[in-house]
Amino acid sequence: MEDNQKTNPLTKPCLYSNTIKKTSCFILALFSSFSFAQQLSNPVPESYKNTWISDNGNGTFTNPLFYEEFSDPDLIRVGDDYYLTGTTMHTMPGLPILHSKDLVNWKLISYAAERLDVGPEARLENGRDFYGQGIWAPCIRFHNGTFYIFSNVNGHGTQLYSATNPAGPWKRQTMRANLHDLTVLFDDDGKIYAVSGYNEVKMVQLTPDLMDVVPGTEKVIIPAGSGAGEGSHIYKINGKYYITNTNYDPICYQVCLRADNPYGPYEVNNMSAEENFGVGQGPRIWDTRKGPPYNITTYPENYVGSIPLHQGGIVQTQTGEWWGWSMMDYNSIGRVTNLSPVTWKEGWPYFGLEGNLTRSPRTWIKPNTGFSGTPTATFDHDDNFNGPTLKNAWQWNHMPVENKWSLKERKGYLRLHSLPAKSFWDARNSLTQRAMGPESYATTEIDISQLQDGDIAGLALLNLPYAWLGVVKNKKEQILQFYNQQENKRIDVATNKKTIWLRAYCNFDTDKGYLSYSFDGKNFEEIGGTITMPYQLRTFQGVRYTLFNFNTEGKEGGYADFNSFEVLEPRAKGLTKPIPYNQIITLSSIADASVLVNWRNFVRPVDAKSAFTANKANQFRVLDRGNGRIALQSVTTGGFVSIKGAAGMGEVRIEAKDLGDASTFQWEDMLRGDIMLMSLANHCYLNVDPNANSLCSADAKGARPDRKGGTCFTWSLVEEQK
Repeated sequence: MEDNQKTNPLTKPCLYSNTIKKTSCFILALFSSFSFAQQLSNPVPESYKNTWISDNGNGTFTNPLFYEEFSDPDLIRVGDDYYLTGTTMHTMPGLPILHSKDLVNWKLISYAAERLDVGPEARLENGRDFYGQGIWAPCIRFHNGTFYIFSNVNGHGTQLYSATNPAGPWKRQTMRANLHDLTVLFDDDGKIYAVSGYNEVKMVQLTPDLMDVVPGTEKVIIPAGSGAGEGSHIYKINGKYYITNTNYDPICYQVCLRADNPYGPYEVNNMSAEENFGVGQGPRIWDTRKGPPYNITTYPENYVGSIPLHQGGIVQTQTGEWWGWSMMDYNSIGRVTNLSPVTWKEGWPYFGLEGNLTRSPRTWIKPNTGFSGTPTATFDHDDNFNGPTLKNAWQWNHMPVENKWSLKERKGYLRLHSLPAKSFWDARNSLTQRAMGPESYATTEIDISQLQDGDIAGLALLNLPYAWLGVVKNKKEQILQFYNQQENKRIDVATNKKTIWLRAYCNFDTDKGYLSYSFDGKNFEEIGGTITMPYQLRTFQGVRYTLFNFNTEGKEGGYADFNSFEVLEPRAKGLTKPIPYNQIITLSSIADASVLVNWRNFVRPVDAKSAFTANKANQFRVLDRGNGRIALQSVTTGGFVSIKGAAGMGEVRIEAKDLGDASTFQWEDMLRGDIMLMSLANHCYLNVDPNANSLCSADAKGARPDRKGGTCFTWSLVEEQK
């Protein structure tokens, strides 16, 4: 037991920056209150069995909508229903169709591309692969009773999928036109426009059958160098034409183009910029042609890079509200989808709220769609393989060989027959799921009794570089083997067991992972040490949990039977801790460890040991204002923390009376044990000037990636004396 506890990733030394090390250790300690054996066996903590749900159950939601990869999103409303799809590249099935009634709670209902067999590269045959290719940047539309999805398939033209029911079946056709990252508008005069391109943006008209470009209609509507990017989404709103569009160099941000006519001239305006939710750019691999080992680029702690919200669009609810969605390059978990309130000003849509345009809250009030959805998980990740089909969260790495896997050959098991491959990267019939954040465990039980010589079966972290843990069968022995591609590190453990449990753990705050094994399903032993998980630009995907079985001797071998797959998520809620309503707390700045006090009816940050903290001056009661909003009442005077004037330095005061919005803050849990407090008076954040020994303000636009800008606070309960 003691050895296993030592190898538990949750009890490892903290891997965050020194500044927030104490907070991070608190989070890790909070989830390490159970012994390692308890965490890894049944019963496990009930909270670990949950999967990420963005609906907080109190009238608010927390971004991201899904704490797992969902890139290049496109979204439409059809009556009272919302539909969402995104990029899936080489994974099959592709083009997921998600449905929602409230824009926050979504369910995966189908895939438009069940299989995409466009050649040997899609099947990992003849030494060819489809990594980073395949289905890109889809556009979903509804017109005259039919749903359409337009999407590029690298090297195979623009594809058109259509269906009368979003749950399928979907029909695929290859368009004669080839348009990069296209978006389509069915105009009210019967014309059909498509916008595509990067930097130089072009407009064309499509033929009525949607298969080709009307001759003579192609025109550059945005010349190169005008501030436009790629990933366009086009709309007609109140007679004007709007195109949302994203840039990624030197930093990600989103713009909006506006014109009175479809062919312009267009104006360009920034609509979303700098929003990073307190996350900086993690390790990257830019050139995947050289390696392994690959050149992993690391960045300064406060480097923004490609993190900020970008590449998305807007939608109007039935009640007249406007909302935007976009993705973030969220390091090794991949690109995640987020939801933002939209504010219109002078005829332009902006992500964000009045007083803080272009910045989006991490937590905000759910959209008013006329429907109140129940907090729901989008994906069902666990699978006991008892069903007639795989759970729809699964995707194959490339096209599968259909007669070499089965759910029927042994009831309650997924059987993977081995196929020849040089390495895990080349292995066919590898079954994947997107890994879940902020951290998660994936565990599988495998019967490896029927492996043949040359077979390798197990559990992997599919990435570039990759790492795996599996059982290798050869003529002499059976070996449990760990392999880390980046380090070319291999560890062998001899075993004669017929059943083995394998576990992968990923922490996407630190971009680190671990692999472990068990011979009894209860006590797990870590092997191989820390696995660095960079975000890589070969596939533009995040890390994937992967079940595999391949043969290194150039032949078909035996089979492995996977009995179960279970995912545990220690932090599956947007509120990592309940808001401490009607309780007394103290607030400390992450930036400089200063403590907030009531000083002469000003809010002032002081040293934790300062005399100004005496007589409960550092204590505030948290009052419930509904919808995840709070007021802070000074224990010493009974007054309310309130915003005055322009909310600059010295304008955060303690007022005798509750001033409504000026005394109300949106509680935003930052998912690492810290919070931000957004004033409803100006939609900016309570802030301290680090190490300045000044007074508080509430005019900060948001968090810095390193969380040292003064907007992020930890809080502690104060036990009231009876």
